[in-house]
Amino acid sequence: MEKLVAGLSASSTTVVKVENTAASMGSGDLPVFATPAMVALMEQAAMQAVSKALPEEATTVGAEMNVSHIKPSGIGARITATAVLTEVAGRKLTFQVGARDEAGMIGEGTHVRYVVDRVRFLSKI
Repeated sequence: MEKLVAGLSASSTTVVKVENTAASMGSGDLPVFATPAMVALMEQAAMQAVSKALPEEATTVGAEMNVSHIKPSGIGARITATAVLTEVAGRKLTFQVGARDEAGMIGEGTHVRYVVDRVRFLSKI
């Protein structure tokens, strides 16, 4: 198990398909990579960045996302989101996130996750 410290990072990749376009997801009406899909990819990268540093009974949950989607990506584009852990404050983890396609940066921002006990968290629903 790694230590939960600033600098941990991971990337997640997807390809833009009809299913993750704004038109299909309902966040717009154009056949471009949807902002909700970009956010989910960024969250996946952040989760993966710290997963090996957590005990088996723990995971992280997303709490805050502040991103800008600055450029459209069409069907067939390969999108890679990267998350870098920048701050650890107890259970609160802050990440710098970004997403790129083959032409460059398409989105960037910050993301906050919290470390939770899986069983205790699920008992609240």
